Amino acid sequence: MSEIKKIFVLDTNVILHNHNCLYHFEENDIVIPIVVLEELDKFKKGNEQINFQAREFMRELDKLSGDAVFKKGVSLGEGKGKLFIETGKAFPKEFEESFSEINADNKILAIADYIKNKNPKITTVMVSQDINLRMKAKSLGINSETYKTGEVRDIGKIQEGLKTYDNIDDEFIGKLYKEEDGLPVEQLKIDKRFKAHQYFVLKNENSSALAHFDPFENKINRVLKEKASGITPRNAEQTFALDALMRSEIKLISITGKAGTGKTLLALAAALEQKRDFNQILLARPIMAMGDKDLGYLPGSAKDKINPYMQPLFDNLNVIKSRYGKNSKKYAKIDDMLDEEKLVITPLAYIRGRSLSNVFFIIDEAQNLTPHEIKTIITRAGEGTKMIFTGDIQQIDSPYLDDKSNGLSYLSDRMKGQDIFAHINLVKGERSYLADLASDLL
Repeated sequence: MSEIKKIFVLDTNVILHNHNCLYHFEENDIVIPIVVLEELDKFKKGNEQINFQAREFMRELDKLSGDAVFKKGVSLGEGKGKLFIETGKAFPKEFEESFSEINADNKILAIADYIKNKNPKITTVMVSQDINLRMKAKSLGINSETYKTGEVRDIGKIQEGLKTYDNIDDEFIGKLYKEEDGLPVEQLKIDKRFKAHQYFVLKNENSSALAHFDPFENKINRVLKEKASGITPRNAEQTFALDALMRSEIKLISITGKAGTGKTLLALAAALEQKRDFNQILLARPIMAMGDKDLGYLPGSAKDKINPYMQPLFDNLNVIKSRYGKNSKKYAKIDDMLDEEKLVITPLAYIRGRSLSNVFFIIDEAQNLTPHEIKTIITRAGEGTKMIFTGDIQQIDSPYLDDKSNGLSYLSDRMKGQDIFAHINLVKGERSYLADLASDLL
C-alpha cells in the first residue's frame, strides 16, 4: 500500500449505514475485510432500507473490483484513495486470551490488527457504528472511530425548547395583535437575526405574543392558537408546530420531542384538515423489531405481522376520530379515506419506488433512519408534496445510530435556515404526569 495519511478498515454496519461510504474518505485507502462481504450476503434479501443498502453496495463493488482489489488495490477515483479487500487472518495470541469466540466482529478486529502491523508508518483506523466493537479495538491498541459523515456536531440546537425574547417594546406587541399581515422585522428592535420560519415568544411585563418569522415577506407574524381536525394545541410549542404544518409555503418539517408530546397526532390532524389540498395522505414508519421479536418469526400473514408495528399510528387516528361522534359525517369521511386509500398507513419500506406528487407525507419514528435514507425519501418528493418527519432522537432502536448520526438529527441540522423548512422541538409531554415522569427518569 502507498504511504498515505490513513488506512480505514470498515465494519459491516458502516456500509449498511451508507452504501456510498467508500467515497467519503478523501485520499485515504480503504480496507474491506472479507468477513464483511460474508455478513452483507445475509442482508441482500428483503424490503427494508438495510437490505437496499447491502444490495447497492454489492453492485458498486462489482463495478470497481477485479483481481487487483486483493493485491494492489483499485482506485476510487481522482483525489480518492484505493480500495482493498483483505482475506481472513489468524488470531494473534492476545486475541485468543481476550476473546472467548471467533465471531465476525473479532475477525474484523484481527484484520485491522494485521493491517496496523503491516503498515507501521501509516495510521490504521477501524471504522464502526458499534460502540462495543470500537471499545474492543481500543483495548488492543487499534485506533477506532464512528462513521462521521452526516453526523451532527451541535445536537443542543436541535433540542432547544421554547425561545423567548424578553423586554420587547409594548408598542410592537400591541401592533402585532392588530396587523394580520405582520410587521417588518426591522421594527423589532433586538440584536437578533432570525432563521427562516423560526418560532419564538415575545414578551414584557405587561403582555406577550407567539411569533413567527416569515422569510419571504421578511416579517414577524403573530401565531394564533387554532384547531385542526378537532385537535387543539395544549401549549406554545404545539401551537408553533401546528402553525408550521398548516403553512402551505413550508414543504419540509422536522418535529422532534419525547414520547407523548403530540408530534404524530398534530401532523395527522393537520393533514386531515388540509385533505382537499392533497391527492393522498401517507403515514409511514420504519419497522424496527423489538428485542428478539424478529418480524419473520411472528405468526400470521404479512398484514398480521405488520399490524402491531403500525398500531400506534392507528391509535393517533382513533384519537382524532374520537373527537367526532360515530354517526357524524367527519367520522365516516375518515373511514372512507382509508377504504379509498386517500389515507394510507403503511410501513415505510412499502413506499419505495413510488412517485410522491401532491402528497401529505408523514414519516414517523424518523430517528431510526440513516441520513442517506432521509435523503432518498425527500428526493422522491414531486410537485405539491409536503413532508413531515417526526421522532425522538433520544429513543433510537437501531444499534448503529445515535442522537448525532441519525437521519432526523441530520435533516434538522442541514436544512435549518432554508426558506421552505421548519424545525420544531416539543418539550412538554401532554399524555399524563405518569408518562412524563417515566420519560424523564426511566
